Order: sequence, then structure tokens, then C-alpha cells
Amino acid sequence: MTERNVKVVNPTGLHLRPAGMLCQTAMKFRSKVMLLYKEKEINAKSVLNVMASGIQCGAEVLVRCDGPDENEALEAVCKLIEQELKE
Repeated sequence: MTERNVKVVNPTGLHLRPAGMLCQTAMKFRSKVMLLYKEKEINAKSVLNVMASGIQCGAEVLVRCDGPDENEALEAVCKLIEQELKE
């Protein structure tokens, strides 16, 4: 298992479009990809779960990956949240 804290940079947080992008990225990997936010464990492969989490801009989120390609999954998801979800 591997994990890293990241800060959400998207001005509107993880609403529909960014949540969809995050989910699509997470689904490329066989590893389990979870977001930990405010004592909630959120499946990053579920758009509804990510949207329902209420993660807003500036929030610190722990990304946790566990599985055969966990390092690659962690890098891709963290890069997306920190850099590529800017609108």
C-alpha cells in the first residue's frame, strides 16, 4: 500500500467533470484507489462517491492505492488532482 497527501487545486472542487476525470484515471489501474477526506473513505473509481464527498478547492486529501500497480496509480491520480484539474 502506498499513499500521499495532495491539495485540490480546482477552484470548484471535485464536482462532476473533475470527478469524472479522476474516476476515469483511477479505473485505468487494477489497484484499489481510495481518497480519505474528513474521516471518510471514498472509492476513487466511483463518480457518485467522489461527487458526494463534497471535496472543495484547497482541501487536503489522502490518496491511498493498494494493488499490483499501486505506485503508477498513485502518481497518476496525485498528478491529476494537483496539476491537471485546473479550470
